Amino acid sequence: MDRHSTLTKIGLVVLLGNSALAIYNSRGRAGSVAFVLGADAALALLFVALAQYERAEGAAARGKIKGAVWALSTLLTAMFASRVAPLMPPFVAALVWVMSVATAVGGFWAFFLN
Repeated sequence: MDRHSTLTKIGLVVLLGNSALAIYNSRGRAGSVAFVLGADAALALLFVALAQYERAEGAAARGKIKGAVWALSTLLTAMFASRVAPLMPPFVAALVWVMSVATAVGGFWAFFLN
């Protein structure tokens, strides 16, 4: 892990600490624990995909990795929207979902159509 910056390492430690606290506070609620573990797994995969993208050579290799990055980003956006929207009034919940869809569509446009 020598090639990773100190800031990256600090961010990983903060993420792991925050996740441990979230799991501790969610004890007895399997859905909440699964959400934290799923979000952490998606973030870890996203981190790996971005590192691979930086090392990839050639448009074909980068294109496949861009697809994985977009899919993981969209997954995380939908996961967090699904947790936030139920806590909001109906109009704001709808706005959360509209913004999530706009983010996914905008990411697709930026990665693949632009």
